[in-house]
Amino acid sequence: MKKINFLKKIFDEEKLQIINPNEEIKDSYVKKSESNLISAKILLKENRLKESVSLIYYSMYHMLIALLFRTGIKCKNHSASIILLKELFSIDNSDIIFAKKERLDKQYYTSFKIAKKEVIESVKTAENFNKKLFDFISKLNNEEIKEYQEKIKKII
Repeated sequence: MKKINFLKKIFDEEKLQIINPNEEIKDSYVKKSESNLISAKILLKENRLKESVSLIYYSMYHMLIALLFRTGIKCKNHSASIILLKELFSIDNSDIIFAKKERLDKQYYTSFKIAKKEVIESVKTAENFNKKLFDFISKLNNEEIKEYQEKIKKII
């Protein structure tokens, strides 16, 4: 219930909106996601681990935003977007929750150690997450999009 109340609050603040599905914006976020992951891998090779961790998260987040735009949802809040992944689409959001935590820890705090092996695993996790979401997006039809829009209206 706490998550639903949070989504309602975000909706009331107009940070969550139901819009027309937008294929063009969806495509731009898919490209952004792919670019982030390519950059994360380059940074990993150069042992720029903190920066790589950040782009790994953003790669996953941008694929999530692509899903939202494909279904006619605009959300300006990271946490709310991640909640929608599970509450609206019934897709496990634990990988992106972990990636977000890692990004925050590595980006804002200096006391964390980063092991290259962990970042390599995070890249693999992001690749799998992005593939799963991309496949989900690709299979969506107009009827399912309408159903998701009706479902979110009931949530908010």
